[in-house]
Amino acid sequence: MPIEEFIKNRDELLIIAGPCVIESEEIVFETAERLRTIFGNLNLPFIFKSSYDKSNRTSINSYRGPGIEKGLQTLSDVKSRYSIPVLTDVHSPREAGIAAEVADVLQIPAFLCRQTDLIVAASETGKAVNIKKGQFLAPWDVKNVIDKFISTGNRRLTLTERGVSFGYNNLVVDFRAFPIMKTYGYPVIFDVTHSLQLPGGQGSSSGGQRDFAGALAGAAIAAGADGLFMEVHPDPDKALCDGPNMIKLDEVEAMLKRITKIHRAVKT
Repeated sequence: MPIEEFIKNRDELLIIAGPCVIESEEIVFETAERLRTIFGNLNLPFIFKSSYDKSNRTSINSYRGPGIEKGLQTLSDVKSRYSIPVLTDVHSPREAGIAAEVADVLQIPAFLCRQTDLIVAASETGKAVNIKKGQFLAPWDVKNVIDKFISTGNRRLTLTERGVSFGYNNLVVDFRAFPIMKTYGYPVIFDVTHSLQLPGGQGSSSGGQRDFAGALAGAAIAAGADGLFMEVHPDPDKALCDGPNMIKLDEVEAMLKRITKIHRAVKT
């Protein structure tokens, strides 16, 4: 299903999924192939996600990714090998233009969701853009973000809820955010895995609570979320980024079978 159709109709449950960051071509290709099979079995629209750079890592020593040139080549190979759309993060106006040559959807990370020049540059590419609501924003604050984005005339926009800061090294999801954010007329996606993150919770890296992924995802769909964003990995405990909150690839299909039942109930 084209992203434009989802933005317009929102009848189906859209899933954005993939490894947090490109660690190797082998992991990316394995994950993309298995996810394509899973979503084919479930008849769900799917966008593959992975980042060529994670510029907001906790420590200077944390793995960031292969960089924009090599990373975009890997994502281009995913598109051609598996015939699936791809999404990746962008961090600057310059990156937005470069990434738009490959990515079907650009994503603005939560920490950058108020960067006016970045939002406008991403919008000016004409591509669909997923903007994550910062963990420091109230749901109604996204109205200003939307106004920046649509100032160019581009309305190919989705918004993502990823929890809000709750004291130190913790996040909490306010499920009121979904109906509030939807009043602005754009699809709202729930970031399952980053909502389970414990930012900086391991000192030089973030922790997480992946065991709660299914519960929070089901609650978000029941509250009106139009889609899910989830980071998945063949072996999260060995992942180089966000391992504690990524979902095991082997567990994705069973979790989504439960979620789709909730989605059907909400739609009917």
